[in-house]
Amino acid sequence: MEYEKRHNLLWPEMKEMIHRYGGKNYTIFLDSNSLILFGYIEIEDEKLWREGAETEINKKWWDYMADIMETNPDNSPVCVNLKKVFHLD
Repeated sequence: MEYEKRHNLLWPEMKEMIHRYGGKNYTIFLDSNSLILFGYIEIEDEKLWREGAETEINKKWWDYMADIMETNPDNSPVCVNLKKVFHLD
């Protein structure tokens, strides 16, 4: 799968940006039946994380991925907020 291949070769600059803007423990899951992706990331600060979306390297990554996924007009990935229905510590 091309999506997985590209993420396995994630650019060092993207890894650094994710960490610099407070992202950690980042995992993307695929439901092979529906081809729906589910991403999970822990962030330190929502404002800081949103600033990372405006970086040149992040926009370059969005452009790189746009041909294989559903995107918004700025090439950011289309996301759907999910409702939490259960949590256990």
